[in-house]
Amino acid sequence: MGSLIHTGVVVVGTGFSGMGMAIRLRRDGREDFVVLEKAHDFGGTWRDNTYPGCACDIQSHMYSFSFEQKSDWSRSFAPQPEIWDYLRGVAAKWDLARFTRFGTEVTGARWDAEECRWHVATAGGDTYVARFLVAGVGALHLPSIPDLPGIERFQGAAFHSARWDHDFDLAGKRVAVIGTGASAVQFVPEIARRVASLTLFQRTPPWVMPKPDHEMPDWARRVFDRVPGARRAYRNALYWVNEVRAVGFNGHPGVLRLASKLAERNIHRAVKDPELAARLTPDYVMGCKRVLISNDYYPTFNRDNVHLDTSGVAEVREHSVVGHDGREHPVDAIIYGTGFHVTDSFDYLDITGRDGVDLAKQWREHGINTHLGITVAGFPNLFFLLGPNTGLGHNSVVFMIESQLRYITDAMRLADRHQAEAIDVRRTAQDHFNTEIQRKLANGIWTRGGCQSWYLDAKGVNRTIWPGFTWRYWLRTRHVDAADFELITRTRRLPAHA
Repeated sequence: MGSLIHTGVVVVGTGFSGMGMAIRLRRDGREDFVVLEKAHDFGGTWRDNTYPGCACDIQSHMYSFSFEQKSDWSRSFAPQPEIWDYLRGVAAKWDLARFTRFGTEVTGARWDAEECRWHVATAGGDTYVARFLVAGVGALHLPSIPDLPGIERFQGAAFHSARWDHDFDLAGKRVAVIGTGASAVQFVPEIARRVASLTLFQRTPPWVMPKPDHEMPDWARRVFDRVPGARRAYRNALYWVNEVRAVGFNGHPGVLRLASKLAERNIHRAVKDPELAARLTPDYVMGCKRVLISNDYYPTFNRDNVHLDTSGVAEVREHSVVGHDGREHPVDAIIYGTGFHVTDSFDYLDITGRDGVDLAKQWREHGINTHLGITVAGFPNLFFLLGPNTGLGHNSVVFMIESQLRYITDAMRLADRHQAEAIDVRRTAQDHFNTEIQRKLANGIWTRGGCQSWYLDAKGVNRTIWPGFTWRYWLRTRHVDAADFELITRTRRLPAHA
């Protein structure tokens, strides 16, 4: 029989979102909280993804907390070990281990209307009873592995990029890589130098732009460390450079068509074989899928030991993978670069709100609807970080996370000011937000670009991306609009007033 543990706030996850929430609570003077983490260290996706070549595709100085900036990033685009070290350093500075329960996997959460409390169940049997529940689990944590015909017969190694098997020595091995997502674009050039042969099974080619990466010079690090305001000015410049890219994604596809032409020339310059270059060239407008960056992905296909298969996987045999073109590729290992469950990751939620409503079932039947990607009508005191329609294709999601942290703590203060036990978003406010955002998304490149992507749910509706500029989201979340919410006591519901 597990224990019943009472606390003020339960935060789930220790990536940028969960850590940011914990720090924000401490900064606001709230020490009555606990962070639940199924792994045994901080870091989220930067802890889990350790594949060769793993790095960020947003500049290091932008992909970090604004309140914990770092002067001595080694490169303009930081590699995974450095980002993970940064996160663990931030956790140590804020003494987050004191509030964190590692090895604690959340299995479900249930709202108790009489108590006005969340009951958060864990795999170990303990239940945490909390006034507020903040889900900081992110979208990129459930690997998506295709069900390849015959995979159960395969006698070699098989693993996803997010669960990289470092005990398996790839040197001299024959390898099949399934998928051409962001991870594959990073690890394929790295392992191609070591393996005997590499066959990349490509369903849809990605747009890959040159990566403006470089070592950060010593003089720049000294300036950032010693000159007041220099580091923040550099970060602000990066923010606006990235922000301009939103123009092409939102109703101005001509900008991205021009960028597509430039990228196409880049492919033909990098790849010697014209026929191969043609197969690596997408037939959809840039931005419809996630735009990737790399300087060594395309040149990798000039190697004699690298082969591109665009026919698809027909079946897997004991020691080979067979394409639909009938060609059999002997392999010792299969590596999945197939990304993550994103829109369908919410199917794995086990969250029950008011009147016994199952959140996953509601979203499956009626679509994923939230208010600002943070709150859901009928689920009081529940907050999402990087929830639906707050992902980005052009700037740093850490900026979005910080906007949400501010909004969530403002909502908590609103409830406290009115001595209410809970705060629940009005369905009218939620419906208005979703109508507005889907209207904007309908004009975006993700819908009109001529492709299918993980941005879209099973019905082709974009439930992932924030349309437009991030500064607009910042404005929307600076303060909670009390009119969007109603307050709940144990006996009655009250209108919220500023």
